[in-house]
Amino acid sequence: MSGLIARKLGMSRVFLDGAAVAVTYLRVEPNVIVRLKNAEKDGYNAIILGIGLKKVKTRKGKELQKFAVMKEWKVQSLDGLSTGATVTAESVPEKSLVTITGVSKGKGFQGTIKRHHFGGGPASHGSHFKREPGSVGMREMPGRIHKGKRMAGHMGNEQVTVHGRPVVVCDKEKGVLAVKGPVPGPNGSAVYLTVESQPSA
Repeated sequence: MSGLIARKLGMSRVFLDGAAVAVTYLRVEPNVIVRLKNAEKDGYNAIILGIGLKKVKTRKGKELQKFAVMKEWKVQSLDGLSTGATVTAESVPEKSLVTITGVSKGKGFQGTIKRHHFGGGPASHGSHFKREPGSVGMREMPGRIHKGKRMAGHMGNEQVTVHGRPVVVCDKEKGVLAVKGPVPGPNGSAVYLTVESQPSA
């Protein structure tokens, strides 16, 4: 399999060879194959996975089944895959390398100290320059602020991707994975795992 949908549980640590390693625990619910795409009809081979199946009633009283989260992954071949089948954490064994994509925590409107790690001014008594960004103006030419200037603004709530994260623990019975290092997003949010490589047998 090329990927999975998981939910972030939180961070903890595990001991590997006597060293404490920070890990993020992810719960992998059974991923249902919602749809298959083939090269003849769609131009490429891909699968669409979904989690969180729920029933929704329409205005006319019909019941429909919808998934809370769905995601598409391209695959080399569709052999052995069928619509309605489930994919579990077994497809991502220990020592696998994965790429994780999620939406970072939203911080709202923040200043330059928090958003861009500006140093600020002295905090001593009498100083009027503490957490201000400082001068941002230009001279008569060009007489404006260039695009991309590091200033206060909206922070977080952006798609973030981290690469090459090793899977430290794979609990197949509970459907829990432990990935080394932090993972973007708050606890409970959905993240997408793409398998880069698996350990050789």
